Amino acid sequence: MNTEINWEDPFCAEANNCFRLGTDTTGNAYIAVAGQEDTPLTDTHEALRTLILEIKAGKADHLL
Repeated sequence: MNTEINWEDPFCAEANNCFRLGTDTTGNAYIAVAGQEDTPLTDTHEALRTLILEIKAGKADHLL
């Protein structure tokens, strides 16, 4: 991947369950398992924002 990604600090539920969020200068957003940032899931910043808002609204509670 040639894009420079600005990664946030990891979000960890437990020591071995960590995810990282990142953005690049072209407006893309990234989610990766900490330590595997070379294979992120990527979409637009708006798509990531929508995903987070939907999760906060409880739309993924059935996965818990």
